[in-house]
Amino acid sequence: LWEDRVTFNKTLGLKIESFALPEPRVRFDMRPELVGHYLYGRLHGGVTSSVLDATGGFALMCAIADKHRDEPPEQVMLRFTRMGTIDLRIDFLRQGIGERFYAAARVTRLGGRIGSVQMTLTNETGLLIATGAASYVIS
Repeated sequence: LWEDRVTFNKTLGLKIESFALPEPRVRFDMRPELVGHYLYGRLHGGVTSSVLDATGGFALMCAIADKHRDEPPEQVMLRFTRMGTIDLRIDFLRQGIGERFYAAARVTRLGGRIGSVQMTLTNETGLLIATGAASYVIS
């Protein structure tokens, strides 16, 4: 659902690496469509931001599903439809150079209406490319 039905995630090429809490992970491969600087072949900053935002939302979905695991699946899915980003901060630490990238997110607060998440983006060598922090409305 998250990889194929969310069209933008599919466009970015996001694949779920792990659902495991406390830090779900996704990955994606570098492709020409994601390049921000044609001379250096580095990842576009908008891609970095979008991936970290999507990963933060994915981590919240995992945390919400875990918190409400006794509810019927339809009710949990309904909770996901109410989510939306309300604040996003990205710190670009290094150039986005690599063949494959990994994004991870950790929920720092899961309240009744707001969820907060911290995210990281690394390349295949483990080099930290960017970090992020975001808040999402969840109800």
